[in-house]
Amino acid sequence: MRLRININKATTNYWWFFGGKMTFEQIIEEIKNDPINEEYTKRGIDPIFQVDKDAKILLIGQAPGRVVEETGIPFNDKSGDKLRTWMGVDKETFYSKKIAILPMDFYYPGKAKQGDLPPRKEIANTYHKKIFDLMPNIELTILIGAYSQKYYLGKNRKKNLTETVKNYKEYLPEYFPIVHPSPLNIGWLKKNPWFEEETLPELKRIIDEILL
Repeated sequence: MRLRININKATTNYWWFFGGKMTFEQIIEEIKNDPINEEYTKRGIDPIFQVDKDAKILLIGQAPGRVVEETGIPFNDKSGDKLRTWMGVDKETFYSKKIAILPMDFYYPGKAKQGDLPPRKEIANTYHKKIFDLMPNIELTILIGAYSQKYYLGKNRKKNLTETVKNYKEYLPEYFPIVHPSPLNIGWLKKNPWFEEETLPELKRIIDEILL
C-alpha cells in the first residue's frame, strides 16, 4: 500500500508503506523526536527526503541547503536544476516514486565560510539502514559529492573526488559517484571537461535503462 502524506502544513511530502518491521512514518517520527534534531523540530522544520517502496534509483547527497529548507522539497534549487539536467530527467520524473532522495543529513546544517557546514554523521549512522530496508527495489545509488562517497565507498574510493568520479565504472552496478551539482563547483567542471563529455552520457544511459 502506498500513501502520499503531507507531514506538516508546508509543502514537504513524504511517502511510506505499511507491512514492514518499521514504517516510513515511524522512522520520520523517530527522526523528529531525536534530541539531536530538537532545535529543528521546535522551529517546525521536518526532515527533508523523498522515499518510496517502489523506488529504483537512490540519490544520496550532502544535506538540504537554505533554499531547500524553506520549501521542504529536496533539490528544489539551482543544484537540483543542474542535477536533473545531468540525469536527463524532468521534474515530474525526479519527484516521482521511481526516484528516492536521501541526503547524509536531513536538515540544513548551517552556513560555513565557503558553502554549507558538513552533514552530521549521526543521521546516516542511525537512519539510512532503516530506510534502505523499506526500499528493496533500488537498482542504482548515485553518490553525489565527497561526503556520501567517503561514507559508502570507504577505502574503495580513490585519493580524491576527481579520481573517484573518473573511475566510476569500478563501482557499478551498485554505485555511481558524481561531483555535487552546486554552482560552487563550476571551476571543477571547467577543469574536468571529461565529466560532462564522457561520464554524464553514461549516467543518462543507465538511468534511462532503469526507468524504462
